[in-house]
Amino acid sequence: MSLFNFLSKEKKEDLDKGLEKTREGFFSRIAKAVAGKSKVDEDSLDEIEEALIASDVGVDTTIKIIKRLEERVLRDKYLSTTDLNKFLKEEIEKIFEESGSKDESDFSVPEKKHPYVMMVVGVNGVGKTTTIGKLANLFKLQGKKVLLGAADTFRAAAVEQLVIWSERAGVEIVKQETGADPAAVAFDTLQSGVSRNADVIIIDTAGRLHNKVNLMNELGKIKRVMQKVIPDAPHDVLLVLDASTGQNAIEQAKQFTAVTEVTAIALTKLDGTAKGGVVIGIADQFKIPVKYIGVGEKINQLQVFNRAAFVDSLFK
Repeated sequence: MSLFNFLSKEKKEDLDKGLEKTREGFFSRIAKAVAGKSKVDEDSLDEIEEALIASDVGVDTTIKIIKRLEERVLRDKYLSTTDLNKFLKEEIEKIFEESGSKDESDFSVPEKKHPYVMMVVGVNGVGKTTTIGKLANLFKLQGKKVLLGAADTFRAAAVEQLVIWSERAGVEIVKQETGADPAAVAFDTLQSGVSRNADVIIIDTAGRLHNKVNLMNELGKIKRVMQKVIPDAPHDVLLVLDASTGQNAIEQAKQFTAVTEVTAIALTKLDGTAKGGVVIGIADQFKIPVKYIGVGEKINQLQVFNRAAFVDSLFK
């Protein structure tokens, strides 16, 4: 069994515990919507809709699910509460499948990408630096040589925080002084990664959204200078979002996808919120794969997202 197999007892327990608040909030609302009824009828649909929205699934995604549920009720005439859970489970899995989120059973880097370069974006406070440290740990546990690039040079203590995480994960880091040119740090990191024969390079970037033009220019410059060293870098642009912020996470996704080509999403802090339904809305709205989820504070509690395991845990 793979070290990262989603069915491993420890990881399954972490996932179940991490989704506990979301699961309890979600199902208590659904149960209330159908309380005392033997079947789902038209009168129940409005309450189910409210329950989904309250779980931060999002209005657009909720409307899509309710529309399909209405069609099912009209077609079948009878839909028990047991059938409702089965229906919701199937619809949520379908949403993840349509977004490209996979049933990952292991943790690997793309073939023929050496070194594999990941650029990480996201606003301050969402757990971006923490996620990078946990990612570095995952890659190292797989036997990969990892190098971090501290290109978030504007935020006070950002470089120092990444240094701490590099030490926890036991990986190397390239850094400069606060206020240094982020693109220069990224360039130096890739050059160093190539010379050191690194397998994985992870570049941190500044988490500022106050000016879209500046953010777009900065991220664009970082990409251009990296491509002077590795022509097809970055191979992934990972957007880190805080699940506990609910709909604000969706707004952040809108902002970042408007200024750069995001290829994957990491959702953090699922263990501390009842708003885990936002994962569903983000996958549906942006059609970008959810690749990692944070289900605890420990260094080993960042998991490779597995849609089947996630839905199974949500409907446990």
